Amino acid sequence: MREMTVRGLILGALITVVFTASNVYLGLKIGLTVASSIPAAVISMSVLRALGGGTILENNLVQTQASAAGTLSCVFISFPCLVLIGYWQHFPYFQVMLLSLAGGMTGVLFTVPLRRAMVTHSSLPYPEGVAAAEILKAGSDSGSPESLQALMTGGLVSAVVTLATGGLRVLADGASATAVWGGAVFRASAGFSLALLGAGYLVGIAGGIAMLAGAVIAWGAAVPVLSLLLPNTAHLPAADYATQLWAQKVRFMGAGTIAVAAVWTLAALARPVAAGIRDMLRAGRSVGDGDRHRDLSPRTLALLTLLSLGVLFGLFAAFLLPGTADARGMLAAALAATLFCGLFGFLVAAACGYMAGIVGSSSSPLSGIAIIATVMIAAFLLGLERLGWMPAEFSAGGQRLAVAFALFVLSAIVASSAISNDNLQDLKTGQLVGASPWRQQAALLVGCVSGAVVIPPVLELLYQAYGFVGALPRPGMDPAHALAAPQPALLVTLVNGIFLHRLDWTMITLGATLGVVLIAADLLLRRRGAALPPLAVGIGLYLPPSVSVTLAIGAVIGWISTRGRPALRAETGIGTMLASGFIVGESLTGVLLAAVAGATGRDDTLSILPSHAGDVPKLLGFLVFVAICIWFGRSIRRE
Repeated sequence: MREMTVRGLILGALITVVFTASNVYLGLKIGLTVASSIPAAVISMSVLRALGGGTILENNLVQTQASAAGTLSCVFISFPCLVLIGYWQHFPYFQVMLLSLAGGMTGVLFTVPLRRAMVTHSSLPYPEGVAAAEILKAGSDSGSPESLQALMTGGLVSAVVTLATGGLRVLADGASATAVWGGAVFRASAGFSLALLGAGYLVGIAGGIAMLAGAVIAWGAAVPVLSLLLPNTAHLPAADYATQLWAQKVRFMGAGTIAVAAVWTLAALARPVAAGIRDMLRAGRSVGDGDRHRDLSPRTLALLTLLSLGVLFGLFAAFLLPGTADARGMLAAALAATLFCGLFGFLVAAACGYMAGIVGSSSSPLSGIAIIATVMIAAFLLGLERLGWMPAEFSAGGQRLAVAFALFVLSAIVASSAISNDNLQDLKTGQLVGASPWRQQAALLVGCVSGAVVIPPVLELLYQAYGFVGALPRPGMDPAHALAAPQPALLVTLVNGIFLHRLDWTMITLGATLGVVLIAADLLLRRRGAALPPLAVGIGLYLPPSVSVTLAIGAVIGWISTRGRPALRAETGIGTMLASGFIVGESLTGVLLAAVAGATGRDDTLSILPSHAGDVPKLLGFLVFVAICIWFGRSIRRE
């Protein structure tokens, strides 16, 4: 059976462009991404069937390549941090591309020695990997043209709505209301984003309700209480004052909740991670007879690992070069950062591989890994600085270079952990369909190349068109349309607080206490067959309310539409494909609108909205959103 083909690599690269751009946009907008394996497998099966001669192994390699590239888009967590702190004014192509590529390749290479211990001879369930294998098996016989049609329909509907909201501006993308009662300020918001609606469906009722609970705690309790306790010295309007309190106070509370929940999640996985590392050390080098047992050769593995680490060393040195005259200190810092990426990256690869094996790559707390990595990198660099091993310029200008370098190193760790979180899952899929491990590993490396090439221009387009909350590229831009970039904002706050000793520990401690309470509540609920994921509640606290509310709406629609008929939530079901289409359609249209805005220098180039429209766009946007919600639910029930 044909497996690795030229047409498969080309198809995988094309799918890569779609899902990498989609995930970067979605991640910067709401802080979440979606797994690309299932939609990529559906698209691959349909296209290769049309071309003729497609096999299950060829389809598997296409989805493996696309999945790796889509996962690499998680570097949206770290690279925008350098723009938010003002160190970068744009995203330099070669630095972003090479760091994403080298970091991603280490994620692939670190997981190769783990395959036998964590996949072949392991009882880990790998739920998403098994689901992908079942889809490939079903598609190899009969396929599902209805699934592809649903994906395309959802994408078209979402693209039209996004054009009407973000381009033509005839529909509003959300609505909000503010009320003052006894001096306390209350604010409610809802977005009309179909990508959020689809993401809520995919997240599920537990995650959706948890994020809604976080929004209620933030805007129904924390903001009103703080508005009573703290005087409005700037005499801001009630809506602006509430937003300021949330941004400067409540988000720190959310950060504390996220940190505690992430550490708890990782601690719960500590025993299986340790067992996996022990099994890996006992297994020794992977050898076997035939392609179905063969990994990349040890020589290839060693050469590619040294090459990737060498590229990282060169990038770290080049990053420090303009800011320091101490060549010895610069090289020492670059070498220390490279060794940190090698050692910590391997441990993260094992941890992320086990997390994917237990809960799937989509549910793994990658943001928690990034938070822990941020703390460890900052502590590591501060320790070296106190020992006198860092350049003198590190401490100058309010630790500006030290903060920027820590975030740059973090990007390599994020790329490595994101890829390793997905790779072992893909190798499990390959094992179930009879794929060749070394060919899959080669496809994963190709996926890293494809994703790394696409990521920098997408980041640049989105930044120039929309900007990030707290960092707009040009004066006169509408901050209401800026991308929230929740994880980058959190990481910047965290690393600045560590280096400059100015974290708001009161709100962080309050959030951490809330996290402990939520963990206890989740444990009690799970005994009764329910759940309230504490990490999702923390994210709901941290994200804008329009995001959390719309996600919850999508989750509730999915729960109502599939209640009593669990088969409707199948991975290739109409609901899943429509939801994925909503995300892809809005994301790609958002990227295209970003390209128009970047080319013209204006974010309202296509706007046809008259100046006297008033609240008409909000009313029209609400009506269109409600109509699509009803159609979405009925489409799921009709399946």
